[in-house]
Amino acid sequence: MVSCDMGTEKNARPPDLGLRPEQAVLVLDFGAQYAQLIARRIREARVFSEIVPGTTSCAAIAELQPAAIVLSGGPASVYSDDAPVCDPGLFELGVPVLGICYGHQLMAQALGGRVDRTGAREYGATTLRQGATSVLLEGMPPSLTVWMSHADAVVEAPRGFAVTAATDGTPVAAMEDARRRLVGTQFHPEVTHTEHGQDILRRFLFDVADLEPTWTTVSIVESETEKIRQQVGSAKAVCALSGGVDSAVAATLVHRAIGDQLTCLFVDHGLLRQGESDQVCKTYRRMFGKNFVRIDAADQFIGELKDRDDPEEKRKIIGETFINVFRDYCENQLDDIRFLVQGTIYSDWIESGGNGAATSIKSHHNVGGLPEDLHFELVEPLRDLFKDEVRLLGTEIGLPDSIVWRQPFPGPGLAVRIVGKVDHEKLDILRAADAIIRDEVHKHEEIENRLWQVFAVLLDVKTVGVQGDNRTYAYPIVLRAVESEDAMTAEWARLPHELLGSISRRVVNEVEGVNRVVYDITSKPPGTIEWE
Repeated sequence: MVSCDMGTEKNARPPDLGLRPEQAVLVLDFGAQYAQLIARRIREARVFSEIVPGTTSCAAIAELQPAAIVLSGGPASVYSDDAPVCDPGLFELGVPVLGICYGHQLMAQALGGRVDRTGAREYGATTLRQGATSVLLEGMPPSLTVWMSHADAVVEAPRGFAVTAATDGTPVAAMEDARRRLVGTQFHPEVTHTEHGQDILRRFLFDVADLEPTWTTVSIVESETEKIRQQVGSAKAVCALSGGVDSAVAATLVHRAIGDQLTCLFVDHGLLRQGESDQVCKTYRRMFGKNFVRIDAADQFIGELKDRDDPEEKRKIIGETFINVFRDYCENQLDDIRFLVQGTIYSDWIESGGNGAATSIKSHHNVGGLPEDLHFELVEPLRDLFKDEVRLLGTEIGLPDSIVWRQPFPGPGLAVRIVGKVDHEKLDILRAADAIIRDEVHKHEEIENRLWQVFAVLLDVKTVGVQGDNRTYAYPIVLRAVESEDAMTAEWARLPHELLGSISRRVVNEVEGVNRVVYDITSKPPGTIEWE
């Protein structure tokens, strides 16, 4: 075991309470578009994984005691002056390492191999041919179609490595040092375009790293419940309950752990969908009884949003107003509250740049820390989970399907589904159109079940129309429907023309102030799911 550099440790994670799974795989993120997908694929194999910046020091990595390490891809060239590099000491920790794409090249360069810009770029589907005997590729067809995305290539493997696969443009497309349990692939096994990609990842986890598939929803419930009890003890906690699946699962987990020490506050900002506020109150009063409180602050929120049209500004105003309302109630109505429960999930803080490597896409209301004068300690039991994992966890702890499978809804509510300024008239129009869209989709169960989200967006423009032989000048409604697994990526849904037609007819005929319906056919990336 080598000694690691004890310099500055770059680690974005909160203090651990000693309850991380013994078998944790660290994904070192070098700015890859697929880093989150790697973590997901590992979890699908029932092994816990977490993402840390690629610049995390060897000392910090050793302290986390990973069972295995994956080096992600990345957009840089290993020869660039500003290229991210990993601490070379991690290859001597005795921990199995898989390098993917840029991570493969980093491993080769750090251990004495050679990486060149060969001029033979490979993007997309590529034919891979097996070479030397390989643990990673054993039992696979001798020729595979794999997904490549690179300009540089490893042309000479480090000493001790066997070249286990090549392509026409990459002489070292896969390599292994079986003794040190170090492997690298130029291709991306985590994407569905790579044949047997998940099998290859499983080979690394179970045959190279010798791990066991023990991470399940049952183990998450048990570990998180105990973790909450240790963190909170006999103190009191408050939860900002929005009515969405994330905050509901978080609140239920904490309630299982500490019971009536938890109070749930529902700050009604007046930006929910049609009938949703009453539904939230009915559901959670039944779950939490006297420990559920509704705060009606709709007029205050909409007043603060007056004449504001910038999406980031709207998000921040809503976040600040929420904190003020929440703070006022806690200070005046609750005593001795020490902890705040939040339903922060993995995609929230990844998209907010919270792992130190990802680019910030948009600010989330529950990411980024608390104001200095709000003296709570955070309890975030879902911080490590993707949305689909949160749903499975909700089912495991007994939440009804109406909560678990509720479509994701943004914390700022309809304010970020109205492009531009927000007022009562626009909210009424959007609520009515959105209710029709959801009602029409609900008539087609097989379609509804495969949609991640379906909703209406109101644009801050008006268009000319003809209704009843009269000229109209009214708002267009945008229909947005996407399919996704975890919201990190999404594909626009191919809805039947008949369904699109029935939605359009009803919205235009029944919603006063609307004379046009358009369909958004943009995937994520390049677009986001929400318009703001």
